Amino acid sequence: MKPRQRQAAILEHLQKQGKSSVEELAQFFATTGTTIRKDLVSLENAGTVIRTYGGVMLNKDEADPPIDHKTLINTRQKKEIAHTAVGFIQDGDSIILDAGSTVLQMVPLLEHFNNITVMTNSLHIVNALSELDNEQTILMPGGTFRKKSASFHGQLAENAFEHFSFDKLFMGTDGIDLNAGVTTFNEVFTVSKAMCNAARQVILMADSTKFGRKSPNVVCGLDQVDILITDNGISPEFHKALEDSGIKVIITGENNE
Repeated sequence: MKPRQRQAAILEHLQKQGKSSVEELAQFFATTGTTIRKDLVSLENAGTVIRTYGGVMLNKDEADPPIDHKTLINTRQKKEIAHTAVGFIQDGDSIILDAGSTVLQMVPLLEHFNNITVMTNSLHIVNALSELDNEQTILMPGGTFRKKSASFHGQLAENAFEHFSFDKLFMGTDGIDLNAGVTTFNEVFTVSKAMCNAARQVILMADSTKFGRKSPNVVCGLDQVDILITDNGISPEFHKALEDSGIKVIITGENNE
C-alpha cells in the first residue's frame, strides 16, 4: 500500500475508532511503527489528526476528509457500486450527481450515453464529464466553493436545484443509521437536501463500511431513498431492516432480478 493510500485508510479507521495507538495501527496495517509514525506526521501536518503520547486521535474539526483522500478508500467496492449504478441510467435521462467519491467513479462509465442531462455541484465531476467523447448537457449551480470537497454549496446552489426537476439523483453518504437515515460529516449538507427534493428517484451509493455509522448531519430519512447500491459486506440484519423501510437493496455482483 502506498503512503497516500495508507494515510487515507488511517483516517477511515480513525473515523470508526476515534483514536488508536501506533502499535495498534502498525498491526492493523501490517507495517512498522516507524512507517506509521511517518504517516501520522504527514496527517498531523495536514491538520486531520492530533498526535498523542504513543497514539493518535482524529481531529474533530477535520472529521470529513478531503475528496482526494476519500477516493483512495475502498476503491474496488466504489467502482463496482458505480458500475451497477450506471445500469439505472438511460439515454434521455436527466440526473443529479452529488460530490461524493463513490459517485465520481460513475463518470468514466457515462461515455456511451449521448443524450443525458447532468447537474452536479462537483468541480471534479464537471471536469471529468467535459473530457468524455459524447453529447451531454452539463448544468452546474453557483454558490460558495468548498475546497475540501471541490464542490459548490450555499443558498445559491440550493436555489438552483429548486428550479429543476430531475429523473434520478445518485448520492453518496458518510453513514447510514436506521433511525436517523442518511448522514454526513459535511457541515454544508443542505445542498444535498435540495438535491433530494429535486429528484423523482433517489439512488444511494454506499459501501458496507457506512452501515450503522451516524455522522452529525442528517441529509434525509430512509423514506426518501428508493434504491440502495452496496457491496456484499452488508449484514443480513441491516439488509432486512433497509428493505423493511421500503428500500430496494442492490448488492453488487449478485443477480437482483
